[in-house]
Amino acid sequence: MKIALLCSGGDAPGMNCAIRAVVRTAIYHGHTVLGIKRGYAGLLRGEFQKMDLSSVGNIIQRGGTVLQTSRSPEWMKPEFRTKGAEILRAQDVDGLIVIGGDGSFNGANALSQEHGFPVIGIPGTIDNDISGTEYTIGFDTAVQTAIEAIDRIRDTAHSHARTFLVEVMGRNSAAIALKVGVCTGAENVLLPHDKVPLQKIVDDIQRGVARGKDSSIIVVAEGPVAGRSYSIQKELKERHQLDAHVCILGHIQRGGSPTSNDRFIASQMGSLAVEAIASGATGKVTVVQKGLVTLEDLSKCILKNDGGYTEFKGLAEKLSI
Repeated sequence: MKIALLCSGGDAPGMNCAIRAVVRTAIYHGHTVLGIKRGYAGLLRGEFQKMDLSSVGNIIQRGGTVLQTSRSPEWMKPEFRTKGAEILRAQDVDGLIVIGGDGSFNGANALSQEHGFPVIGIPGTIDNDISGTEYTIGFDTAVQTAIEAIDRIRDTAHSHARTFLVEVMGRNSAAIALKVGVCTGAENVLLPHDKVPLQKIVDDIQRGVARGKDSSIIVVAEGPVAGRSYSIQKELKERHQLDAHVCILGHIQRGGSPTSNDRFIASQMGSLAVEAIASGATGKVTVVQKGLVTLEDLSKCILKNDGGYTEFKGLAEKLSI
């Protein structure tokens, strides 16, 4: 078989591990892999490259994606998906593996539904917000990066007796913020769509001061637009005379060497994706369910789902965060 592979949407640590697993598993079974540069946009431009063992040598520890990625507004239009299907068939491609998030999967699902083209998805996004799976590649690394950053910020917060608002990525998903809040012992975690409980924040900080705690960390989920910490900082100052410093971690969470968890799960998913497409499966996604890597229907994985929200939120409440 000839299998094509692309990454789409935002990059996530562990994507290279999945790419490596796809290529090495395909070669093991005697298949050919064509890597597509820069996602769906690259597909439409015919940016194919044959991949071999040398193509994926020494990449398992690297963040980002060696195939690069992009967001393609054109792919949202049926006429461009038709063009994409024609290009894939002209290259004699038997099946396409897509690594990405919900937008990427919606594009893959449309290609499959409209043109009957075999597609397998691998969930890669730090937000951990894909329906149908308990885990997405990159989440563990993003959480670990944020934890390490906050541990350093706490040193400064303690030294200067300060309160810090530390904003983490995740868009509308609260998964990163909640897990980071639990793991760093944050005083509060502010979720994307909840009303900011200014009085509770102040009361919690004052209770800490009363028992001898002179510094505080508040983890802020970025929400739809990054930078909401500045408006929270302003309100705390103007309405409650509380000084807080802002630190927005931003894209630092999307880069860096993937953790062992991301490397292992990405490798499992990449290998399973090849074996699924080679067996004739289509419209499937490699997922984690009940701790095991398996397959789920693509149609069940094209919606956002705030992964781990209930579990993390319940633990955070018990720990008085």
